[in-house]
Amino acid sequence: MPRRQLGRYLRDWRTQAGLTIAEASRLMEWGASTLQRLEKGQAERVRTLDIGELCRIYGIPDDLAEGLKGLAQQVAVTSWWHARGDLIPESFDVYAGLEATAQQFRSYQSETVFGLLRTAEYARTLKHLGNPDDSDVEIERRVQSRLQRQALLTRKVAPATADVILHESVLRRVIGGPRVMAAQLRHLADMSTRGNISLRVLPFSAGLPLGVATGPYTVLEFGLDRKGRAVEPPVVYAQWLSGDLYLERGIDVLRYDRAHECLQRHALDFQSTRHLLRQLAKEYAA
Repeated sequence: MPRRQLGRYLRDWRTQAGLTIAEASRLMEWGASTLQRLEKGQAERVRTLDIGELCRIYGIPDDLAEGLKGLAQQVAVTSWWHARGDLIPESFDVYAGLEATAQQFRSYQSETVFGLLRTAEYARTLKHLGNPDDSDVEIERRVQSRLQRQALLTRKVAPATADVILHESVLRRVIGGPRVMAAQLRHLADMSTRGNISLRVLPFSAGLPLGVATGPYTVLEFGLDRKGRAVEPPVVYAQWLSGDLYLERGIDVLRYDRAHECLQRHALDFQSTRHLLRQLAKEYAA
């Protein structure tokens, strides 16, 4: 996954620089196939020196270039623990780049609202709590970036699909105060009426359906090619305090898919979920 992310960034920046693969390859004194493999995440050996030179040629900003060099240093694995600040600067959002190309999301959230369904005020509160030393300007930049990413679900042409399960505790955990929560829950109810978004609440009364806590997770899929094959392998993403976990092994993805199916069976149906959201929104607004 890190290699594919690296290749995707390099391809996008090469295109923005107005260079063809042949032109960029000549500047690197490479064969075109070498750059093609790098952009597809298939290069067997990636040198940070080469990545630095490509960043210079493409005019990639220094902070982003450092993140790409960090990606280049990751080994080719199917389970990747990305420790915060280790090789890759904390300012470089690996997940955002992965999220931007996904076509399907399956997510269970037990702590906070799924990122692509947050209101500005809800997101702003969490950013302030998580980054207390950041300036208001930086916080606002982060919030606006988050809101722009929500276009994945709301764009008119080929929006991504999302199957989201929220634990009832998410609805009752007050983030930003009653007014913010009322607006957030109304937003969830409204978004749940869209054809590409499935939203269910797992109530307290469901207990622990799997007999073990899964923790929050998101499974991302990237669509099919013309032959019906996956463009990229599905990825399971789980966020933790000290880092992020990315899983690609088929058995791991299958385990999370089965867990999601189990949680779906124990969650409220769509109509009951929407009714609960609107009811709690009224209670917060009272």
